[in-house]
Amino acid sequence: MGKSHFSVDIATHFRGEIIQSDKMQVYKGLEIVTKKITHTENQGEIVPDSDFTAEDFCLQAIVYIEFFLKTQRVPIITGGSNSYIEKLVEDPVFMFKYKYDTCFIWIDVEQSVLNRRVNMRVDEMVNAANFLCLREETNIDEDDEAKKMILQSSIANIKRNTHFLISHQLDKIQWLINEKIWLVHHIIAIDVFKGVRKEAVDETLRNTVLQTCLDI
Repeated sequence: MGKSHFSVDIATHFRGEIIQSDKMQVYKGLEIVTKKITHTENQGEIVPDSDFTAEDFCLQAIVYIEFFLKTQRVPIITGGSNSYIEKLVEDPVFMFKYKYDTCFIWIDVEQSVLNRRVNMRVDEMVNAANFLCLREETNIDEDDEAKKMILQSSIANIKRNTHFLISHQLDKIQWLINEKIWLVHHIIAIDVFKGVRKEAVDETLRNTVLQTCLDI
């Protein structure tokens, strides 16, 4: 259960609408590298050869925020691209801090636990149907030792790069709290994610962390 699905539960409870702030998930066709939320849960994508800057995100986000508020729905911004959210909140052009009452929630998990779950998640994506189709289209024959080594190396690189990204994101959150003085509700969920089975983690997350978020 990632940020996207977690935000769906919150949105369902509060009659909210989700604004995705993940740089990679706004692009069409990157399901493999992002484990993108499904089409039935997400709308509005752009093709990968288009630029979608932090300013572009802010301009679109403000439009949707205003629309959701006018229709008595709660805007919920979720995603891992802190630069998008920082631009939206801090840029005086958008007057975000002065116009809206905000609630920042950080679900904190120890990086070693996150790294382990990332490895599992990448393996799940590699075994997914869309990746199997890619293997067929690119003629990846895993009986070919050379190609098999290249594939395994690529998977390892994805995991390593994602570990680095997590570290950067955690540093950025601390910077926003300490330097920008964001008032963030810090929810520590280390024990929740130490479970091995995904189903057990999801159930514990909903019964503990989700309820804490709803109470806030």
